[in-house]
Amino acid sequence: MKKNGSTVFWTAAGIIFLLLVWDIAARLYGSGIILPGPLPVLRRLAALVPTRRFLTALADGFLRVMGGIVIAVPLGIAAGIAAGLDRRIRSFLRPLFSVISATPVISVILLAFLFLGSGKTPVFTAFLMVFPVMTANVIEGINSTDPRLKELFTAFRISPAETLRYLYIPSLVPFILGGLRSSLSLCWKVVVAAEVLVQPARSLGAGMQQAKAQLETPELFAWTAATVCAAAFSQGLLSLAIKLHGRGRR
Repeated sequence: MKKNGSTVFWTAAGIIFLLLVWDIAARLYGSGIILPGPLPVLRRLAALVPTRRFLTALADGFLRVMGGIVIAVPLGIAAGIAAGLDRRIRSFLRPLFSVISATPVISVILLAFLFLGSGKTPVFTAFLMVFPVMTANVIEGINSTDPRLKELFTAFRISPAETLRYLYIPSLVPFILGGLRSSLSLCWKVVVAAEVLVQPARSLGAGMQQAKAQLETPELFAWTAATVCAAAFSQGLLSLAIKLHGRGRR
């Protein structure tokens, strides 16, 4: 209990410190159009949250993030298991992952927009960012499996399907959850970046772009703060699920 209380205290202290730095910087800059303080942004956010425009944009943002993850996670797990168990498949996939990691995100967004349109581009971009991360984590999990257990399963001539089910899958769970945790914030960033560029209807990115075009800087900050809160909320839910899974295993 003391440890949890200390964590909450220092987290709150860090948030207050950031808000104070922000407020001091805004006062020193002296221009609410360029750098508004926390209070104007908070007031604009409070006015924005109850609107239908904001709620639909937030809901669609969640759906796009979840869509990218739902597609990327099972494909990443399948590709990671295949590549982890067979060096030929790993070598075959290496050029693809090299191209994905070397291509700028903005190029991925613009190219996807040409083929998929504004609605599907954020989902595809999220998938393309999460898929390599999940695959790499699963490969690492396969390689980290206890070699003595591998030898034991081989000695008893256990079938590949049972070896996968009883040896590899249980050892992969922490790596899959770790991949999800590291991918979630990345997913939010690329989805919103894609929304800013291609501006699908009812999106957080379109709200940011519109506020910027109208020089409504407090509203631009409010949309950004809403995105940060949504990403933090989804990560909090994932962390809670991971803790519950850990307790269930114990």
